[in-house]
Formats: sequence, structure tokens, C-alpha cells
Amino acid sequence: MKLAPVASLCALVLMAQPVLAADPVPASAQGALVQRADENRSQRLLDKAVARFREVGDAAFDEFNRAPQFKDRELYVYALGTDGTMLASGGSSVALVGRNVATMQDAAGKPFFREMLDVAAKSEAGRVEYRWLNRVDNREEPKVTLFRKVGERIIAVGYYVPRAMPAQAKELLERAVAAVKDKGAQAAVAAFNALDGGFVQDDLYVFAIDMNSQRFLAHGAMPKLVGSDGRAVRDPKGKAIVADMVNIVSRKGEGELDYAWRNPVTDKLETKHSFIRRVDDMLVGVGYYTR
Repeated sequence: MKLAPVASLCALVLMAQPVLAADPVPASAQGALVQRADENRSQRLLDKAVARFREVGDAAFDEFNRAPQFKDRELYVYALGTDGTMLASGGSSVALVGRNVATMQDAAGKPFFREMLDVAAKSEAGRVEYRWLNRVDNREEPKVTLFRKVGERIIAVGYYVPRAMPAQAKELLERAVAAVKDKGAQAAVAAFNALDGGFVQDDLYVFAIDMNSQRFLAHGAMPKLVGSDGRAVRDPKGKAIVADMVNIVSRKGEGELDYAWRNPVTDKLETKHSFIRRVDDMLVGVGYYTR
């Protein structure tokens, strides 16, 4: 039996010197620290759930479903049988309790429960990445789940990967501008378009537009736009996105713009806030999706 995709059901601190001034940590490092903190919270909750299960066995499932001590804000515990049956859940997957989810896929078509079961068959612990509904934001987001096998049961806790923040978008733009100046436009554009070029980070990516022709030179999330005429690009409200951007940087050299655009991670139309800069005859931009 193949269940419906998840879509239907539902990656910051400053490192201060011991003096009056502090050197800011790059935004990408800040995001990594947030993710590490979430993983640590998940690991602690998982350890607690496993300890309780070892103590009382399947009787712990009712506690995983309802008891507040097995929840930590957006984190919750769920449990599977090694046959793929959902046995308990303190979160949105509670609707799946009692059903076999072995063939279930996430919105991207990934059979993530099957992956969990396969890993658990060979190892006592593991992790799996997929997309799931975050009820805090009411949207599908990347999720990492840590799990442990205890006998014929798999106990799991997952956390949502942090969405890109304004500081991260600004930092990526600075790196992109530096790449154009240091390596030249051709090499920089090639890196912007490459998945392994260092300029695509989940829902964060670089785009570049020729100031004269207004054609896309690079787009980290939608390669099919490369070479297309940006003057034809409008959001659902009719905003001439590229024309407005070119107008802003022509007058000011840099600026910001809000518009609607599809998020490559959630695959949903969301509000995007982009930071844009003129570098010679090229417009370079990076935007983040607002909550």
C-alpha cells in the first residue's frame, strides 16, 4: 500500500573576544550553530525517550503521544515497528498511528520511512533527511530525524533545518560580488550556476542579470531561466521584477526588492526579499524567503 505524499498530510551567536568589541561570526556559521543546537535538543529528547522505553516497553507509547515531557517546542517523539507500522507520535504524524508507512513518500518522492527501516536493519542508530509539515510555520520544510533501534522498535526525534536569514543572504551576496571582482564575470557566473559552485544553499542562491539586455546570466534555483529575457518576468501581482531591480541599481548601485517567488525548498509561492548590487554591467542578487 502506498500512502499519499506528505504534502497532502501535512540549514545565532556572536563569538566575542574578551574585550569590548566582538568580531561577528559569518551568517553561514551562525546558521550552522542554530542547526547544531537543534540537533543537540533532538538528541537529548531521543535519549530520554529511549530510556523511558527501555524502562516500561510499549507502555511508553501513550506518553510519547500525550505527555509534555516528551515534547520540546516543535520537537516530538515518534515510534515505528521494524515492520513499518507507526506506533506512536506526539506530532502531526499522529494521524498515521496504526498504519504501515513503509512505502510512504515525502513531497519530493523520497521513501524516507523505508530508508529508516533499512538503516535500522543494519545499525542500532541513524539519521534520515526529508521534508515534513512544520506546524509552527504551517509549511513543509527540510527535516532531519535521529533514530535509535531498541529491539523491534525504532524511536525517533526530528528537527527542522533553519531557513535562511537576512544576514545569510547578505553574506552570500558579498561573496558573489567578491567572486565577480576576483575571478571575473565569466568564472563567477559559472560558479553561480553550478550546484557545487558554493553559491546554492537550500533556499538561498545567487542570480545574475545582464544590465543591458536584462537577460538572466545565472540562476541557482531555476537554470532554465538562464538566457531568458528578464523583462518578461512578473510575479502573480504583475510586478515587473527584473525591470524594477535594474531600475533600482541603475539609480543607486544597490538596493532591495520584495516580490513573490517560488521557494525551491518548499515548492510554494512565497514572499521573497532580495538584496541586489550592480557590478560593472551585471546585476547580482540574493534573496531570502520571509515567514
